[in-house]
Amino acid sequence: MLLSHSVSASWLPWLGSPWMVPLVAETPEADTGSMVLAGVLLSLVVIYVASKLGGEISKLLDLPPVLGELVAGVVVGTSALHLIVFPESGAIAADSQLMGILQWLGGLTPEAVAEVFRSQSEVVSVLAELGVIILLFEIGLESDLRELQKVGYQAAIVAVVGVAAPFGLGTAGLMLLFHVPTIPAIFAGAALTATSIGITSKVLSEIGQLKSAEGQIIVGAAVIDDVLGIIVLAVVASLAKTGEVDVMNVVYLIISATGFLLGAIFLGKFFNSSFVAIADKLQTRGNLVIPAITFAFLMAFFANVIHLEAILGAFAAGLVLDETDKRKELDRQIMPIADILVPIFFVTVGAKADLGVLNPAVAANREGLVIAVFLLAVAIVGKVVTGWTTFGQPLNRLAIGIGMVPRGEVGLVFAGIGSASGVLTKPLEAAIIIMVIATTFLAPPFLRVAFKGSEVAAIAEVAVPEPADVAS
Repeated sequence: MLLSHSVSASWLPWLGSPWMVPLVAETPEADTGSMVLAGVLLSLVVIYVASKLGGEISKLLDLPPVLGELVAGVVVGTSALHLIVFPESGAIAADSQLMGILQWLGGLTPEAVAEVFRSQSEVVSVLAELGVIILLFEIGLESDLRELQKVGYQAAIVAVVGVAAPFGLGTAGLMLLFHVPTIPAIFAGAALTATSIGITSKVLSEIGQLKSAEGQIIVGAAVIDDVLGIIVLAVVASLAKTGEVDVMNVVYLIISATGFLLGAIFLGKFFNSSFVAIADKLQTRGNLVIPAITFAFLMAFFANVIHLEAILGAFAAGLVLDETDKRKELDRQIMPIADILVPIFFVTVGAKADLGVLNPAVAANREGLVIAVFLLAVAIVGKVVTGWTTFGQPLNRLAIGIGMVPRGEVGLVFAGIGSASGVLTKPLEAAIIIMVIATTFLAPPFLRVAFKGSEVAAIAEVAVPEPADVAS
């Protein structure tokens, strides 16, 4: 996603004027630490203002607030105002409007600005990662492990079909219809397998459907889908590098992923008793939330160390602590932390989406747009059909299928690795990015529409206090 440098500092032309003197003397490169902090703080101001405005406007339009946060990210990001941009998207310091402000205020040299931009972007990216870790921990706390186990076999079927169908259709279609070589076609097909659990679970939580049977199937399938996606990514990355698959690495990933998730569930009772004992003995402020966050980060660390996604560890930690009798109080204490960190994640996802690839006036985009239409159709159909693989109890199958559609940041990871490896051509890379953007933005409103009939009932049920709450 290379950016156009011609729009750099378009709204601050006066910064380069000969009569405009920096507020302070030029800053040596060694003393840029304070300017990095200033850049991070200014970025957070932009992110929070954008997320609240976007969320409020979405709420007024009866759309999921998370959609507003994503759109707000697009507005302040690569595609529009260039306030929040990242080096991994192809941006340089000159592309960032915020860097122009900091350069003037701090009297930074061009080299120092580049260093500040790199460091500031890394900090914001880490905060965004912490945001999605906290989000998945919160979702784990709100999920019911017993209910999740009840629909576990259905979630597994949905996940497997949701990986196999778009992968097979996408790879075969690219090779037969567009004559794409085998390895690039396989890579693009692999990008279709992802599901963004962060985006889907946030929407389910907002509309009160997270604990419904459909919500539990979607979340369970998205978790399994994430594990399968990591395995698929390992396979295609091996193909891209060597032309052959590293079988031992794939076997290792399967064993470690299965062992990690099952181990977290089976050891839940031990973790629960230890957690409650520690929380009861601590007397200082944060006696409940600090041990909980520590446990979530530790589980995320272990998941990351064995080459799984950190968010899987955080989700598993939430599921484990959901079984304690302190869950409701922990829910309330985690909420303000999520309110601070989670918007950073959603705004940065939107900020990294380069809508410039949608411009048909650019000749290089036209081939990508044609392929993108095909990939988008496969991406939607390949996930929506998963709803009809469920059986047994009456279910909202359309909602289950739509809940698996958004690719979000996971799809961008596939595109980024494919681009870095040199496997993907520019049109094919653009087509994948368009597919990721479209599925990410289309899924939240359609998921709400699919659940429309049962949303009122779910909200009414939440509004009625449980007997335990009344007694307390």
